[in-house]
Amino acid sequence: MEAQRLNPAKVAPGVYQAMMGLERYLHECGLEANLLHLIKLRASQVNGCAYCIDMHWKDLRAAGESEQRLYGLDAWEESPYYSERERAALAWAEAVTVVTEGHVPQSVYEAVKPHFSEKELADLTFAVAAINAWNRLAIASRTTPGTYKAPASPQKGG
Repeated sequence: MEAQRLNPAKVAPGVYQAMMGLERYLHECGLEANLLHLIKLRASQVNGCAYCIDMHWKDLRAAGESEQRLYGLDAWEESPYYSERERAALAWAEAVTVVTEGHVPQSVYEAVKPHFSEKELADLTFAVAAINAWNRLAIASRTTPGTYKAPASPQKGG
């Protein structure tokens, strides 16, 4: 494991605070918190970002997400544990993450439209764009995975 190369939050605090502002917006926009973490975890799996995989796995567990749904996320299309809304969001997240394969196909857009309003779809797209940016920052700076601590869940008295 390589040492962390740089700390973007420390050396570019203005940009980091702008990204955190986007995160605050996303967590207040009305989309379900677990849905946001699921799509962030899935995009992080696609991108191979160990730090973000660790973070969103821990956040989902702290929020009460089941181990089964987390273990099955890499094969969500074949797993029966996800709602139609979640499946649409996961397909959208993958298509927006891997734009080199079809530039977000119309078929994926048509499949996600019935499950999200225009504002929700815009918010979902911003969430995917944000996690892709975070993945790239963590990967490029070699942020050490395993160090993240999930906040206490309100469901668990925290």
